[in-house]
Amino acid sequence: MMISGGGGGGGGKSSWSSSTSSWVPTTSVSASGKRIQREMVELNNDPPPDCSAGPKGDNLYHWIATIIGTPETPYQGGIFFLDIKFPIDYPFKPPEVVFKTRIYHCNVDPDGRVSMGILKDDWSPALTITKVLLEVRSIMTNPDPYNAVVPGIAHLYSGDRAKHDDIAAEWTVRFAK
Repeated sequence: MMISGGGGGGGGKSSWSSSTSSWVPTTSVSASGKRIQREMVELNNDPPPDCSAGPKGDNLYHWIATIIGTPETPYQGGIFFLDIKFPIDYPFKPPEVVFKTRIYHCNVDPDGRVSMGILKDDWSPALTITKVLLEVRSIMTNPDPYNAVVPGIAHLYSGDRAKHDDIAAEWTVRFAK
C-alpha cells in the first residue's frame, strides 16, 4: 500500500528519518561555524601577504581565496583563485583546497586539488586557514617534487628547472593574467 503526501520519499516518517540520519547534531555544526567565523575575523585583521579569502555568498563552509603569484617565481604576477571547502567537522578534519585557476605545479593535480601534508596526514586542529594559505603560497615558491601528484612535472622540476619554470610561466600568462 502506498502512503501519499510526504513528498518524494514514499511517506512521511521513513523519508524524514533517512534524510536526517546523516545530519550532524546542531551543536557540532555550530562549534565548527564559530571556529570558521573566528578564523575569518583573524584573516581579515591580519591577512597573509598576497592572499585573501572569504565565504562564497552566504555559505560559511565554502570560501573563495585569491593568491597573487610571488615575484621571482614562474607564477609572478598571476592571480590564482582557489575554492576552499570546510568539512562539517572542521577543525578536526582539514579543508579541501582546489585551484580554480589552472597552474603548472607538481603538487596540484589536473583537477586543481592541492596535495600537501597539512591537508592530509599532517593536519592538526591547531592549524588555521591562514596557515593553509601561507603553506599553499610556500609551495608555489618551493614545490615538493618528492611528494608530487604529477610525476612528470616533478621530474622536469628536478631535472631541468629552467624548462620547468618556462612552462610554468607560460601557464601563468595563459591562465592567471
